[in-house]
Amino acid sequence: MKTKKHFKRFLILMTMLSVATFGMAQTDSTTVNNDSITWDQELEGVTVKAQRQLIKQDIDRIGYDVQADEESKTLTVLDLLRKVPMVTVDGEENIKVKGNSNFKIYKNGHLDPSLSKNAKEILKSMPASMVKRIEVITDPGAREDAEGVNAILNIVMMDGRSFNGVTGGVNLSYSTTKAPSISGNITTQFGKAIVSIDAGYNKMTEKSSESIRDTERTYLESGRTLKSHTEGSNPGDIFYTDLSASYDIDTLNLISASFGGYFYKINVQGGGPTAMYDANQQPLYSYNEHYWMPGYKHHSWNGRLDYEHKTKREGEKLTLSYMLALTRQRTEQESNFTEIVGNPFSYTGYLINSKENFTEHTFQADYIRPLWKGHKLEVGGKYINRQNSSHSTQSFNQSPQPPSFDTEFEHTTQVAAIYTDYHLTLGKWSARAGLRYEYSYMKAHYPDGKSTDFSDRLNDWVPQASIKYQINDANSLKLNYTTSISRPGISYLNPAVTESPEGVNFGNDHLTSSHQQSLTLLYMYVSPRLTLQLAPMYRFYNGGIGDIHFVKDNKIYSTIDNIERLRRYEVETYLQWKPFDKTTIVFNGNFRHDSYKNPSLQLENSVWSGFYYASLTQKLPWKLRLTISSYGQIGHEAYNVYGYSRSYFSYSAALQRSFLKEDRLTLRLYANMPFNKYYHNESVTNQGDYTGVSKHDYLGRRFQISLSYRFGKLKASVKKTETTIENSDVVGGISKGQ
Repeated sequence: MKTKKHFKRFLILMTMLSVATFGMAQTDSTTVNNDSITWDQELEGVTVKAQRQLIKQDIDRIGYDVQADEESKTLTVLDLLRKVPMVTVDGEENIKVKGNSNFKIYKNGHLDPSLSKNAKEILKSMPASMVKRIEVITDPGAREDAEGVNAILNIVMMDGRSFNGVTGGVNLSYSTTKAPSISGNITTQFGKAIVSIDAGYNKMTEKSSESIRDTERTYLESGRTLKSHTEGSNPGDIFYTDLSASYDIDTLNLISASFGGYFYKINVQGGGPTAMYDANQQPLYSYNEHYWMPGYKHHSWNGRLDYEHKTKREGEKLTLSYMLALTRQRTEQESNFTEIVGNPFSYTGYLINSKENFTEHTFQADYIRPLWKGHKLEVGGKYINRQNSSHSTQSFNQSPQPPSFDTEFEHTTQVAAIYTDYHLTLGKWSARAGLRYEYSYMKAHYPDGKSTDFSDRLNDWVPQASIKYQINDANSLKLNYTTSISRPGISYLNPAVTESPEGVNFGNDHLTSSHQQSLTLLYMYVSPRLTLQLAPMYRFYNGGIGDIHFVKDNKIYSTIDNIERLRRYEVETYLQWKPFDKTTIVFNGNFRHDSYKNPSLQLENSVWSGFYYASLTQKLPWKLRLTISSYGQIGHEAYNVYGYSRSYFSYSAALQRSFLKEDRLTLRLYANMPFNKYYHNESVTNQGDYTGVSKHDYLGRRFQISLSYRFGKLKASVKKTETTIENSDVVGGISKGQ
């Protein structure tokens, strides 16, 4: 508790100093270079120096200069994301962009399906030293807007001018959880061809993945109370790789391609006691459960091919693209029950087998034509063919009449779209506006004949607009409106029923797409020692995909439907302040009020919450660099109409130093929550057919050593066409944790 109080006092002090600095900075005389903002002012022989600016704002995105951050030499991309405006990473390493967990990740402007579906696993293996810039695309244009989710995270890898040679880097880390990690990259050039290979491996051990959960739940109709305690872990192996290549046919024609994948096999295991009590807290039944998933496998493949043709007219280009995305997931889960008292069910265990497949083909054409000075037109079209299939079985053992479930399901989605996007730049004003039309055809098929096939056709018009005014060299203001569409993936659509002693789960094959709209005002101030961003926004939707929980015979039934309504008011904040030459303070936060509503159930959940990251970096003698940071949640975050999560707090410290010529070797020592063994998180269900609290503990205390080494002198990178395929509309697809 004392630590939390001290931290709150630190935040208050930092805010007061920031406001004071902001007022004084208004009078600064500055020199700004919009391409690469640097500051250097000479007054009668005295030079005032400040840090290279980390943040840059454009009409449609906010960029974070990774290479300007000294910590990028040893941090992973996941660690660095906590510093990026409009991005939050919680204690469970879940990423949110603009307060939304439903987003897509691009790599060099290309959608990376594997990375988008398994972001935290890959990004915590990817070294930040390989990354040039991280962009939050706040206002996706009409080209991808309908398939966007209000924001896109674009990871831009290192680039430069090319010449023959080889360059690369190796990153190693090892922690007290006995979980090693290794990643590396290599780039080489052969004449007009450039080839790059990235790969990474993470070992998850029982210690690094251990968790403890205590749940207490009360069923309102019967007054019964369920209590359970579970301890588990998920050791396994995670591997990713990516091969990229480009070839300059001539100065006007470029071909680029990439192929990569993400793979893991983990052994989820755990268990513990469960007991049910009546309204008078007298025991009714109890049992011990042990579960394991020896066959939990997932692998994703994706490949892209792009052809770009430029004309002799500056800025005019035509791009033709094709993308293939494949995902295969296999799940084998077995549960056994022992020490059964009270006969709550007629079986002593069950086995679940599930196979889910996802295949997607995408074809796209984009044409950009500058009209006259300050005016540009972009038009294009896209076709997507998305095939999902699943086969799920569940069998029970030692039951007089053993029940069983066997469901086969296939789902097809075809999307055809055309769009136009107009860009305008007039002095200090810049704007863009666009319109997209989408035709969607969805069909469900049941090979086992247990249900009737059905299909649906949808027509969607999606507008978007942004306008920005550069008040002066230091101040800018931007207003934007966006609309996006989310379509259900196979995990949401799959009607297969799975049952446990306490619950029944099944998907909804009649789900349709949902629309979300948002309005954002973004203000940014940049001075020699202070960067400040404030972004109030309003987001809303009706008919969103939301959870449905109901109790029948003291068992929870869970499914989903297009029944959720959201009204969200939020403010994104970012502060980078350099009070002294060797001291840097960073604060990144999201504060919002959410109101979730299910009109059919007459349930509404309205709460305030805030997420923050704060760090203090100090340069020390002997080229040492110390960083102390903290992140967490204040208030209650609503996750649906039924409940919310409570506040949490985490902290860490790191010390790093670089060695050798050009700082090629960097060593970093890191401590996470050194005075707390566990990180605590609680979720509360406060309305519906049942109420309760679930307390979840993860390993908090961790010490780690990291080593990064780069070699070679080649400054080339694989070229990418400036436009390519980006599919961002699927929610509830095949991915870990969904």
